[in-house]
Amino acid sequence: MQPFTRLTAVAAPLDIANIDTDQIIPARYLSKARGPGYERWGFHDMRYETDGREKPGFVLNQAPYRNAQILVAGANFGCGSSREAAVYVLLANGIRAVIAPSFGDIHYGNELQNGMLPVVLPADIAHKLCEQLKSQPGVQIGVDLESQTVTGPDGATYHFDIDPNQKEKLLNGLDDIGLVMQNIEKIEGFELRHHEELPWLA
Repeated sequence: MQPFTRLTAVAAPLDIANIDTDQIIPARYLSKARGPGYERWGFHDMRYETDGREKPGFVLNQAPYRNAQILVAGANFGCGSSREAAVYVLLANGIRAVIAPSFGDIHYGNELQNGMLPVVLPADIAHKLCEQLKSQPGVQIGVDLESQTVTGPDGATYHFDIDPNQKEKLLNGLDDIGLVMQNIEKIEGFELRHHEELPWLA
């Protein structure tokens, strides 16, 4: 998993509340294999007409935001089903951080497990950032995990909270399996001693 330390990048305003995982990737595309072209399923029904043409009004179809790596969204981002593909397709579109007033609980955890940073900021601040991004298309936002700060286009800095254990895993590029594998020698040593000392339990 790619570590996350700090990111300064173009941000896209998606100031819509309750964007659920079916909007992030519709259920009919969950069987699609990850790989080249997978990014097309991201926000598919919001982004494309039924004939496949891009909807010009959708923010990620607009030139200044097309290569955004940060989304600033409305409250309850990623609500709905637990599908991890919602995170896969965000990553396929180059998104590494999402800033929102709140997240669906499972989606929040899925982002963390896949090297994305979900940042919770108060609704008024998230809305302010969205307005700045709309008024200055293509400007950048800074997200610094080490200092737990977001720097807006105007230079204002905002602090965010994150669980210390999750922070350490992100900084080191570790998911839960990677965390376990860091201690594999100790685990294997314990298992060996366990079987030697209590062979009847084998």
